[in-house]
Amino acid sequence: MVTIIDSEGAVLGRLCTIVAKRLLNGEEIVVINSEKAIVTGKKVIIKEHYQHEREVGTYRKGPFYPRMPDRIMKRTIRGMIPYQKPHGRTAFKKLRCYIGVPKDLQGKTFEKIATAEKHPADYMTLREVAEFLGAKM
Repeated sequence: MVTIIDSEGAVLGRLCTIVAKRLLNGEEIVVINSEKAIVTGKKVIIKEHYQHEREVGTYRKGPFYPRMPDRIMKRTIRGMIPYQKPHGRTAFKKLRCYIGVPKDLQGKTFEKIATAEKHPADYMTLREVAEFLGAKM
């Protein structure tokens, strides 16, 4: 059974912790509308954080940090899973993240998780973060 989760309006960290726990319990999860998840905090600090993540390491050896919003979400969830151990590796393989809604998933029911009831004053969507990092969407 595949669980489809809509991340529109959800706080990135809270959504990712819930998804990570469910992956470790053996669920297969598809996250849609990755670009509409929000990152809370002041825009200047968010930009500094993600720019620093991109600049760490070297261009040859890494660590490499993604630019696209679906990849940023997948990387965030990966940080909450012991992905270097066999249990975590199998859990991480059961995750798929998409920008928007793919054609094969249109018309199906989506689950909303951990949405921000009231939007905080300062936040950025994952799409804005990705465009700041240089993603071509």
